[in-house]
Amino acid sequence: MGKMLCYSRNRATSVEQVDENTLASTCRLQDTLTDASVTIRVRLPELEIFDAYGTFTRFSRKECKDAEKALEKVTGVRIGAGMKKIIRGLVGEITDCSEVAVLVEECCHGVILAFTKDMLGQVPEDIAQEKDFFTKMVKENIRLYNSCAAFSPGSPIVDGIDPP
Repeated sequence: MGKMLCYSRNRATSVEQVDENTLASTCRLQDTLTDASVTIRVRLPELEIFDAYGTFTRFSRKECKDAEKALEKVTGVRIGAGMKKIIRGLVGEITDCSEVAVLVEECCHGVILAFTKDMLGQVPEDIAQEKDFFTKMVKENIRLYNSCAAFSPGSPIVDGIDPP
């Protein structure tokens, strides 16, 4: 019998309210080749990253050897539209380890979801009203625009909303 390749992956993101002005979001990635964790601290209500740090215990790619240094570049970034491009550009100045940018982005998505989870309990059951509900939610918090596939350009939810 031939050798079988075994691979598993777990990724989890958690958000914690540190105090009334601070959120901490942590994303941890563990798979057969990787063991990494990134934490960002976000100032409210601006949603500005004021601290970022991580631990990178195991990576299969040599580009990820000094990934911790790249996290310093994301301080000052505001969570909202365009953050993916900004984060990838800033992290890319330091390292070719794309996993670092992905972990930071997941932390940011966790923050966004932390603000939207309470609203999800208020979603109307009627499908016609559901679209209007989410459109209004994005209009009231424009930083949600282009923060996920549902709120990206071309989605019917954001029809008629001018991008920031």
